[in-house]
Amino acid sequence: MADYREMWENLNMDLEKHDVLCEALPEMFGETFLNQENRPDGMNYFNYVTAEIHGARIMELEKHRKEGGKVVGAFCVFVPDEIILAADAISVGLCSGSQFWIEDGEKVLPRNLCPLIKALTGAKVSSTCPYFQSCDILVGETTCDGKKKVWEILNEYTPVHVMELPQMKREENYEMWMNEIKLFMDKIEELTGNKITVEKLKEAIELNNEKRRALKRLYDLRKNKPSPISGLDSLLISQIAFSDEPRRFTEKVNELCDELEEKVKTNTSTNKKRIMVTGTPMALPNWKLHSIVEELNAEIVVEETCTGTRYFENEVSTNGDTMEELIKNMADRYLDINCACFTPNKGRVEDILRYAEEYDVDGVIYYNLSFCHTYAVEYNNVEKSLRDNNIPVLMIETDYSEEDSGQIKTRVEAFLEMI
Repeated sequence: MADYREMWENLNMDLEKHDVLCEALPEMFGETFLNQENRPDGMNYFNYVTAEIHGARIMELEKHRKEGGKVVGAFCVFVPDEIILAADAISVGLCSGSQFWIEDGEKVLPRNLCPLIKALTGAKVSSTCPYFQSCDILVGETTCDGKKKVWEILNEYTPVHVMELPQMKREENYEMWMNEIKLFMDKIEELTGNKITVEKLKEAIELNNEKRRALKRLYDLRKNKPSPISGLDSLLISQIAFSDEPRRFTEKVNELCDELEEKVKTNTSTNKKRIMVTGTPMALPNWKLHSIVEELNAEIVVEETCTGTRYFENEVSTNGDTMEELIKNMADRYLDINCACFTPNKGRVEDILRYAEEYDVDGVIYYNLSFCHTYAVEYNNVEKSLRDNNIPVLMIETDYSEEDSGQIKTRVEAFLEMI
């Protein structure tokens, strides 16, 4: 760890406070993941990535920067990675899933705010997340009111570029989003000094599509009864997808899927309830709900979240020979994501019902982070549609602390008995 400490020190991190986080994470990971029975061997790579989450990957980012490259940090599935990759920069998802950062976040934010926003802010203002410290620029978006204001605060600590996401999906909104992508492209070209060409953009689009196909393949395998991989492990893979090197990640996911396809052939039936989780994203290392549910007589087989299907569903078309055509293709794909920030948002309900059928779920858990108003408001429409289709649903509203874990377990147990 001596080499890492020197690197962290050069990144101007608060090493004393960071040590507390580094001591807690291995024990938390071991208790949550390594006690699972019959884990696929292919999970060893993802175990390694998690163990080295603030080490080996950060070294790769710093090597890239020393060679003149740039690192771009983002939080949201609406930020088009294709643009970043086409400019020979690295895109990384940023830390926002731990109670550890909440206290520092609340020093500059109100307490009655979404824990994800407080955590991402705390991670930066406390200088305890090496991903933040390695970034040359952060890319924000306007998916909620809390984030809109947080970018102003974070801009005092590091450069921030904000993409204005339309709140509706009319023709004029697609045109506006295309223009936002063009502005983002200009910003990334300015940052990197690299011109994005049609050829480079097509290569980046295909690279991202290959990653999406690998994740889609993994999720399709979860449709088997029983699923050949736990929801916990699938969630971890999806979380790692945001920050890992894309070619290596895609290769490792496909290797895992090869193993899972063989496992499916010998799997025996189980009486575990098949559960879909829908709602707000679960940023690394937020494994709370999955851990509780899968300790009971249940398996989570699909997540309709931004750390689930919304991240990889639908590809960006490479059809077209001009930059304008490729930008339109990106706008079409990204605005097809059914985030709760949109109004109306009937597409999300349709997605949930479709996944319920495809994955043959016994029930749905609607996961909502405290003070996430858009997803909380949408619950009524989702609940009505699920009940109209005779699909049981349970609403869980929580934060990152462990204080309500016992209560959640009791409610989930009752829900499983009911279905």
